[in-house]
Amino acid sequence: MMRLVVDLNRCQGYAQCAFLAPDVFAMHGEESLVYNPQAEREQRERVARAVAACPVQAITADGLDGFAGGTSDAAH
Repeated sequence: MMRLVVDLNRCQGYAQCAFLAPDVFAMHGEESLVYNPQAEREQRERVARAVAACPVQAITADGLDGFAGGTSDAAH
């Protein structure tokens, strides 16, 4: 499992994560993001893309070591 944290104060609802990893992230209404904080390992590549694509860098993910743009340091 990967541990995900989204800074919901930083999140602006661009929904790039929901497009790239729809099994992990989803928009609830126009501006509210919901997500699974314990994503399955099978979602690693999609989650790594979502972390990298977030325009406000609101997503932190532990367990993406070795994926380009997917380290937890990239989200800070």
